[in-house]
Amino acid sequence: MDENHGVAFDLEHSLGTIAGTLGVAVRQVRATVELLDAGNTIPFIARYRKEATGSLDETALRAIEDAIGKARELAERKATVLKTIDGQGMLTPELRRQIEACDDKQALEDLYLPFKPKRRTRATIARERGLQPLADLLLRQETLRRRPGDALQPFVNPALEIPDEAAALQGACDIVAEAWSEDISARRWLTDYASARGQIVSQLKRGKREDAAKFETYFDRKESAKGIPSHRFLAMKRGEAEGFLNVTLLLDDAFVVRNLRSRFVRNPQFEFHADLLTTVDDCYERLLHPAIESIVLQTAKEKADAEAIEVFAKNLRELLLAAPAGPQVTVGIDPGFRTGCKVAVVDGTGKILTHTAIYPTPPRSDTVGAAKTLSELIETYDAKLIAIGNGTASRETDAFVAGVLKSLERDVTKVMVSESGASIYSASELAAKEYPDLDVTVRGAISIAHRLQDPLAELVKIDPKSIGVGQYQHDVNQTLLRKCLEREVESCVNSVGVDVNMASAPLLAQVAGIGPKLAERIVEHRNEHGRFESRGRLMDVPKLGKKAYEQAAGFLRISNGSQPLDASAVHPEAYYVVEKMAAALKVPPAKLVGNAALAKSLEPQRFIDDKVGLPTVLDILEELSKPGRDPRREFKAAKFSEAVNDLKDLTVNMVLEGVVTNVTKFGAFVDLGVHQDGLIHVSQLKDGFVQDPGDVVSVGDVVRVKVLEIDVERRRIALSRKQVTT
Repeated sequence: MDENHGVAFDLEHSLGTIAGTLGVAVRQVRATVELLDAGNTIPFIARYRKEATGSLDETALRAIEDAIGKARELAERKATVLKTIDGQGMLTPELRRQIEACDDKQALEDLYLPFKPKRRTRATIARERGLQPLADLLLRQETLRRRPGDALQPFVNPALEIPDEAAALQGACDIVAEAWSEDISARRWLTDYASARGQIVSQLKRGKREDAAKFETYFDRKESAKGIPSHRFLAMKRGEAEGFLNVTLLLDDAFVVRNLRSRFVRNPQFEFHADLLTTVDDCYERLLHPAIESIVLQTAKEKADAEAIEVFAKNLRELLLAAPAGPQVTVGIDPGFRTGCKVAVVDGTGKILTHTAIYPTPPRSDTVGAAKTLSELIETYDAKLIAIGNGTASRETDAFVAGVLKSLERDVTKVMVSESGASIYSASELAAKEYPDLDVTVRGAISIAHRLQDPLAELVKIDPKSIGVGQYQHDVNQTLLRKCLEREVESCVNSVGVDVNMASAPLLAQVAGIGPKLAERIVEHRNEHGRFESRGRLMDVPKLGKKAYEQAAGFLRISNGSQPLDASAVHPEAYYVVEKMAAALKVPPAKLVGNAALAKSLEPQRFIDDKVGLPTVLDILEELSKPGRDPRREFKAAKFSEAVNDLKDLTVNMVLEGVVTNVTKFGAFVDLGVHQDGLIHVSQLKDGFVQDPGDVVSVGDVVRVKVLEIDVERRRIALSRKQVTT
């Protein structure tokens, strides 16, 4: 039992609940929680502590981390609730038992509601005027067998603003209505009913029609509270936030009131029976319906946020793990019309070699001079790749570059690269620090080149929200979004591994156990003392302690160093296992690295000991077969049609190649090279039913699509993958 602010936190109960929910063993959950509490990172646990967790993957480990966090938050909330009620002198043993046994946040809040400090309500004012005894009489509903006025008269007091019997009765009914609105059983029934049978309604606000055209679909729309798709709910809420829509909860009021009357009003012989029936109506309309509406809409928002964040995270992961074109000399071009195209040449390590500007597009249209300059850059630096930003003037620039390459007898690949977030990076403090003497636009061209060489290494420099693969990312819970996206970035970086002698500080900061400050110190130490020749030399970095080294070492790579295993994902703590393997084969350890045949000849069980089990031994053998293997897919560039540069060039039934730029719950967006992404609706992704578009396509996929419909005025393109030959 952990003590959590004076409240017993039943750790064992929480472990059992989490295990049951996730379908894993309690021992796996316990081991994970112990490792997390000891300061270990998720990537490290997933990769190097498989024996302890039973080989749980990152997804399961994150779920456990979140679940134990919520359990501890609930315990803290219980402590606050108990302290508040106890301070009021109203904490009974039964109430304490109910609160401590509560496993649900909403149920806890329902228990707390009657004791929660409130603003002054009609019921509060009535109590201040001494009407609580009359309210208690009404709540008991015991037949009085006397004139109703006799019960009311003692409470008439003009000095307390109770001028007559009617005022006394109204005040007492206000107290009764509030008491009923806090009835746990009624609230739970109404919440369940509203969640299952209610409808979420969006309606146009009066006088807003002309300015609300983009929300036309939601001017008068009803959706099931239980089944409303996340993107529709978020669209409704955005329309409400922008002042165009009202979003409310619609219930069968007559049915609800009948049910509440049967719950609350028991004695038809009671002299105030009719008044209590009216009070039920008031309770529902004024108190219960708004409260339940808030709960249902908040629940729908949380569900929609979770789905939208999940979609964003999945898209971000695909983008971060996009195939790198590799360490080749690359020309980055940031297209433009009036200001021309900024051109930067970087070498295979990403170092800037030179930069200039060319003007192949209107208004200057200096195609001859621009062609001469670009040709000279390609030949002088033996460039193998050309990265063209996909923003303004991109298609015109792409056509120009295609013409230049036709005249050159060289093997050069041109690729259209997403500019999302590039302008934010170019103007950032980080970019200014990296390239203090270069103009913002030149930094943009460098970033475009880097994105082609290694998308992951460049995109970690940008706030994930600015990368442009989200769905309503500005409308969802920003704390949860940031947490989820940061996890994805960390996961992607550690799954690929980082060359410690080449990585930027932002990339190193994502390595397990490092963080921004330590990453800066690593770069400073590298700049001052030269490259790291072994992982062990990382301990020379100021304030990089044993724990940080333990967490990070396996994800940091050192090529051509003094220890061949430093270029692999084998953790230094397990180097002795490789030495035992080499001794068994009577070869030097270095001979094992990269030798799949030798690794395959070993019997894994022979190398299990009290420190490493079979999962770790198998991982070591796999890594020895392909040391430092990059998990990202092979690079492939999309081939945009040279005859299609603008929306007006499209025709119905035209088949084109494009790149998936975003995947949502309702379909996938595809860049066709016409400055406007087309949409493949979920129903057009393939023959047959598709539950989740993410099961069929991913961000970065090169796809062939057919144009179904073109709306030039609204700049919309409908696409299909059905019956399109690949």
